[in-house]
Amino acid sequence: MTEQTAIVVNGVSGRMGRMLVQVITASDKARLSAVLERPGHPWIGRDLGEMLGGAASGVIVQDDARQALAGANAVIDFTAPAATVALAPVAADLGVAHVIGTTGFSDTDLAAIAQVAKRGVIVRAGNMSLGVNLLVALTRKVAQALDADYDIEVIEAHHRHKVDAPSGTALMLGEAAAQGRGTSLADAAVRGRDGITGPRERGSIGFSAIRGGDIIGEHDVLFAADGERIVLRHVASDRGVFARGALRAALWAQGKAAGEYDMAAVLGL
Repeated sequence: MTEQTAIVVNGVSGRMGRMLVQVITASDKARLSAVLERPGHPWIGRDLGEMLGGAASGVIVQDDARQALAGANAVIDFTAPAATVALAPVAADLGVAHVIGTTGFSDTDLAAIAQVAKRGVIVRAGNMSLGVNLLVALTRKVAQALDADYDIEVIEAHHRHKVDAPSGTALMLGEAAAQGRGTSLADAAVRGRDGITGPRERGSIGFSAIRGGDIIGEHDVLFAADGERIVLRHVASDRGVFARGALRAALWAQGKAAGEYDMAAVLGL
């Protein structure tokens, strides 16, 4: 039997953390070696199985990243920017692949992650699902085929608890559209509109964010011209698609050279 990949989950009490535990536990290619939570969290020192409402699992929730990652092959991290940036050098020091699904990073955060990737393996994506990454590729192709007579809008919807906007996925889609157009998203992006905004600037890429209820994730890329509209859409109805993508990334990352990879590389896109 092939040896299973030992995986740590960071932020195990969160929605994605819980889903990752389910997906890893069900996999015959991976095993849950340890789980992490922030210092002071009430789950620290408790058995994970009991905290999830089941039988004792023997996996104790920890707050010491270096101890948790010792002997692991990968850590999957859907937490917050500060926590992810702090974890990255620890993973690199220990030779553990760091799969990052966290979003909301600042330019400074991204620069810090890129620096760590010079000596460690990092897979980072605003969205880990196969469908979304295909949508990114399609967005780039459509933007490349259509000129600026087609206005581009990225519309995204998420649950009421999401703290960053636009979503990491929306920014991935905006970047793809900008690349297709041969421009920079920083120069083209318009993030929300309010008041007397004046007419739309030709070539701009607009973003709109919806927050409400328990929406897992919905993304539309609208190409609108006089007389017609093209809409590319992805709807996630199960958070498991992100967890399964993250697990796939963790398995793929084994044996890779140091560097920062994305899901397009993992999926061979």
